[in-house]
Amino acid sequence: MRNLVMGCAVAALVALSARSEARSPELRMLQVGTPSAAKAQFGLASWYGQEFHGHPTASGQSFDMEGLTCAHRKLPLGTLVKVTNVLNARWLVLEVTDRGPWVANRVLDVSKGAAKRLGFIDAGLTPVCIQVVSYPQSSGELISQANPQTSMWQTN
Repeated sequence: MRNLVMGCAVAALVALSARSEARSPELRMLQVGTPSAAKAQFGLASWYGQEFHGHPTASGQSFDMEGLTCAHRKLPLGTLVKVTNVLNARWLVLEVTDRGPWVANRVLDVSKGAAKRLGFIDAGLTPVCIQVVSYPQSSGELISQANPQTSMWQTN
């Protein structure tokens, strides 16, 4: 686990330092299964909360600022992603329920509740490593090889 976190941290620093121009971050689509450090997206995450609480998301669900959800530009709605804060190694599994972020050089918006658990509520932004845990099926069920014994979020 420590090697994964260090790998994510190094890759995020390299990725963030190499981006001097404002362009849409490249998304590498991932295979269903156990998250892999080799198949990850790195970039900055921000959070959103009160101003959108109760409003409909792109998925049709009402936004719950304390829920464990996120917004991503390209991943299918209903996808579960493991999001690791590379500064403190805290991670969560979040559901993609919305589209965004719409600010250049950011790859993910997370709910206020997720930002609290990931430890960046005060900073507002943090570098993250994003790994797909499962994609939704057309019926709304999830394809997953995730271990059901693991908790949905963990802090180290």
